[in-house]
Amino acid sequence: MAPVQPRAKKTPRTWDSLNQSLPPWILDYLQTSGFEQPTPVQKSTLDLFRGNKDVVVEAVTGSGKTLAYLIPVVEKLLRGDEAAKRHHVQGIIIAPTRELAQQIYNVCVSLIKFHPQSAEQLQHDRDEKRTITSEPVVYPQLLVGGMTKAAEDLSAFLRLSPNLLIGTPGRLAELLASPYVKAPASTFEVLVMDEADRLLDLGFSQELNRILGYLPKQRRTGLFSASLSDAVERLVTVGLLYPHRITVRVRNLKDGGEIQERKTPMSLQMSYLITPASQKIPALCQMLEKLNPRPARSIVFFSTCFAVKYFAKVLHGVLPEGFSIVSLHGKLEPQVREKNFERFVNSTSPSILLTTDIAARGLDIPQVDLVVQHDPPTDTKVFIHRCGRAGRAGRRGLAVVLLQPGREEGYLQLLEVRQTPCTPLERPEIVLSEEKAKEISTKVRKQAITDREVYQLAQRAFVSWARSYIEHQASSIFRISDLDWVDLAHGYGLVELPKMPEIKGKNIDRSLGLGIDVEAIPFKDKLREEKRLEELEKWKKEKAARVASQQENGERAGQKRKTNEAWSEKQDAEELKVARREKKRKRKEAERASKMTEREREEHMKLEDMIELVRKQNEEKARQEAEERRKERVLGGDGKTFGAFGKGGGSGGGVMTKKKMVVGEEDSDEEEFGGFDD
Repeated sequence: MAPVQPRAKKTPRTWDSLNQSLPPWILDYLQTSGFEQPTPVQKSTLDLFRGNKDVVVEAVTGSGKTLAYLIPVVEKLLRGDEAAKRHHVQGIIIAPTRELAQQIYNVCVSLIKFHPQSAEQLQHDRDEKRTITSEPVVYPQLLVGGMTKAAEDLSAFLRLSPNLLIGTPGRLAELLASPYVKAPASTFEVLVMDEADRLLDLGFSQELNRILGYLPKQRRTGLFSASLSDAVERLVTVGLLYPHRITVRVRNLKDGGEIQERKTPMSLQMSYLITPASQKIPALCQMLEKLNPRPARSIVFFSTCFAVKYFAKVLHGVLPEGFSIVSLHGKLEPQVREKNFERFVNSTSPSILLTTDIAARGLDIPQVDLVVQHDPPTDTKVFIHRCGRAGRAGRRGLAVVLLQPGREEGYLQLLEVRQTPCTPLERPEIVLSEEKAKEISTKVRKQAITDREVYQLAQRAFVSWARSYIEHQASSIFRISDLDWVDLAHGYGLVELPKMPEIKGKNIDRSLGLGIDVEAIPFKDKLREEKRLEELEKWKKEKAARVASQQENGERAGQKRKTNEAWSEKQDAEELKVARREKKRKRKEAERASKMTEREREEHMKLEDMIELVRKQNEEKARQEAEERRKERVLGGDGKTFGAFGKGGGSGGGVMTKKKMVVGEEDSDEEEFGGFDD
């Protein structure tokens, strides 16, 4: 028998192992920036995209896609014998958001600073006309809406004559529409679409088609995305020519040697914590305190802009000392968004970014050690992208989602079906107590009592959160009827529950037993408080006059009769209202389904099947638990039994009572309440 040959070791990935050697100045940049070896997506993409190949790249978040296309783009622009003509564009990079476009631009500038001729051009005064050199250089321009006007961007383009445009679809389409901006087949080289699925999700299809219409068909195109939907596939068909597909996935061995496919890097630990709503902020505080080493940068995701705005205002006196808070959401002015993002990225002390899904995709924020999802995302696909803000480029990271006990635990099964398994959070150990939750809730509430602005913001944040909860895609798991409203109110530190249809008819004390006169809560701003008191006094006078008028005209009696309508009539009106709401919901669902492609419809049906499976599993579990409780009560640990052998009952009275109790428990799982009235 021939001796077994030792298995050859796999050749490690190095920058020198690429099919074509990189220029020395790019190697200097990589060494200076600490990129010792290419990631799998960089190795695969560079070998193809540096040649005359179109590429479609699907890779997990945090895998290094930015450099995978920036290096080939820069090389293509520098490989000519002479510089591009004035006002001729050679390359375009499209990103879905301002923050991502700014980030790509910054990485591009840091790269070309190592190219002597391009670095010299970057030092040119941007207020003066740039002189075109005889040698090829790379001179980028950032184009995003909200920061500058389109006319200003065009003026800068004519003055500086950049050959590489990096921006968002709307502003790029505006600039390319100008007759002064030229992109002929003789000079245009390359187009890159980053986060292509996000570009289409945000509704940029029309702008992308306009941009493609301005560009020559003979070009190199790269499309990069974390996932390839049906819409992205259509874009590939229209915009790319015989593309090479690159799919980079992460796999690891589960127990028993089974290969498990992952959609996130191996350096990222994804965990969950089951906690009541009132314990979520205390749990966050403990994570920040107990993680060792202390997280340099942390991101906390909320479901709405108002929630971010509210918690950014009240958490300063609650979180552990030494952490600074930065907010980022879609309702901020573009300049403020950019300023806050730069402040978080460049912070030297431990910082926490409170944000919405605006920061869930594409952004490469360095040294993010912790991601906490205070609210699970409405779209389950976003879950992976949120988690992917940590554990990037090989750095270890922790991502934790906070789920309320009960039905929300079914979300874990849905994630497992989507190949996104989460494990229980074991380290750091989180010890929750009602005393600590009450202490934090009291601290937050004090801020609302002393400033009406905080009180009003809390009310709006809570209502906006409830609306987003109703709109969750996994509606059988996230059910508004199963919520503990009082516990949620304490979690938000509310002074009182706002008036909402969802709590109407429930036996809930909106004052939360605090007995606080909310009308007496003042604004800290004295001018606003004076104006409020004037308006309040005016309202009271108008109300008194209205009541007096009703008494004189006998309208009060009519109003009284109206309030004493038969209960059956009110019930009919309520049922009619519920039926209309359901009809409206079905109509919207039908409209949305009619706009879906065949593949999107199949994916939607798969999701509905998954949700239905999880719902049935939860119902079966609840039924078994109810049956066990029924048996325990019938057999009784205290020696008492029901029915014929029980005390004070007929031959079947006790059993019949118990049967009704069980049915009541089962029926409670099927209660449904409507959403907010428009």
